[in-house]
Amino acid sequence: LIIRSASLQVAFLSAAAVAARFGTAPLAAHQVMLQIWNFLTLILDSLAIAAQTLIGAALGAKSVDTARNAGQKIIVYSTIFSAALALVFALGAGFIPRIFTSDADVLNAMAIPWWIMIAMIIAGGVLFAIDGVLLGAGDAAFLRTITVGSVIIGFLPGIWIAYALDFGLAGIWAGLAAFILLRTVAVVFRFYSMRWAVVS
Repeated sequence: LIIRSASLQVAFLSAAAVAARFGTAPLAAHQVMLQIWNFLTLILDSLAIAAQTLIGAALGAKSVDTARNAGQKIIVYSTIFSAALALVFALGAGFIPRIFTSDADVLNAMAIPWWIMIAMIIAGGVLFAIDGVLLGAGDAAFLRTITVGSVIIGFLPGIWIAYALDFGLAGIWAGLAAFILLRTVAVVFRFYSMRWAVVS
């Protein structure tokens, strides 16, 4: 878990470093969006924390079927909830950013990445729910490996390509989206493989 957390910090520090190279407005826009994203992840993580308890209790009672059924329900609920959150931020695209800044350059820098973040909210609903399931099952080694791997093959190449080709903040957030997407695909396959129940 320490390695997993450290890889996340490396990724976000790299993103901030690249955003700073694009100028003051993109860096400011990145920081606003990153704080919003961090807030959203805490909201979505609330279901993941419940999942850890439910899955841990079910597997502790030697009931794999109960754990699987609970996991499936948690994924459905989290997906619906994240889709509702994404809708709120889509409908609020014209005014939510203005809560944080009135600077036209910063608002313009957020225009395209904002919609990338909305797509990430939906994927995050699935990702964080299954994260909770796998953590409840004690499958931390798998989560470590896919997080580090997604940083190395998804996030870092994405943001440095964005810098090299001058894609701006949209390129940085595309790299972050790739990071989320790779992790989401990996945990979905892991959940339906039921390997996590064997590990537990």
